[in-house]
Amino acid sequence: MLSWPEPFVWRAFLAAVGLAVIAAPLGCIVVWRRMSYVGETLAQAGLLGVALGLALKIDLTLAVVVAAVAAVGVLTLLGRQRVVPLDSALGLTHHATLALGIVAIALAKGPGIDLMSYLFGDVFAVTSTDLIWVYAGGAVVLAAIFYLWEPLVRLSLHEDLATAEGINPRLPRAAFDLLLALVIAVAMKIVGVLLVMAFLVVPAVAARPLSGTPIRMALLAAAIAVASTIFGFWLSLSSDLPGGPSIVIAMCTVAAISLLAGSRRQG
Repeated sequence: MLSWPEPFVWRAFLAAVGLAVIAAPLGCIVVWRRMSYVGETLAQAGLLGVALGLALKIDLTLAVVVAAVAAVGVLTLLGRQRVVPLDSALGLTHHATLALGIVAIALAKGPGIDLMSYLFGDVFAVTSTDLIWVYAGGAVVLAAIFYLWEPLVRLSLHEDLATAEGINPRLPRAAFDLLLALVIAVAMKIVGVLLVMAFLVVPAVAARPLSGTPIRMALLAAAIAVASTIFGFWLSLSSDLPGGPSIVIAMCTVAAISLLAGSRRQG
């Protein structure tokens, strides 16, 4: 006879499913704009937010949101400089934020802190407050994405044509970067700094070969993310494996199958 799952399992499941739905449309934009490295840098900046939260004794999710938004500002400034190519500047920022974050956490809390929980996350440690962040913040993100969807898609697919047709790229892009920072900050608790972008990008990659339109790709990415979350939970609970990595493994498996099917169709 199956036993009813403990409350912490339900909280973890609801948080992961909510995040899967929220992240899907953002992941599609990330894939179209080829900005996975930007997202990775924002995630690494989250470690600085954790250190800030520990030092000031404030909510860590709020502190990570502040750090990620500040990182968006830094990346915007880096995008305007012409001294080095943007990918080189991103590489510098990416590694600098990771190293500074680890050192700052050690200084804020001492060497005994469980750094692995921030790097790889712990979905089963999700609290009721985290659920509020996921669903309240997610509602804001989805509403904003619904409003900005058309200009974001047109700018992502053909920026020059979209600009010629009267779309100002600055506002949609800035808004999207802020939304991405918010989602990454919330997702860090579930899958950790090192896997957070996989949660956004992999379902979109899996959906791309199977989709004919942007909206279908977003919907299919959400469906793949939710299905992978369910399978990842089953894998984690049945084999006593870490929750976040199990979900990402399920997503990557679907993506590999999808890419293989897409390659065979083209061949």
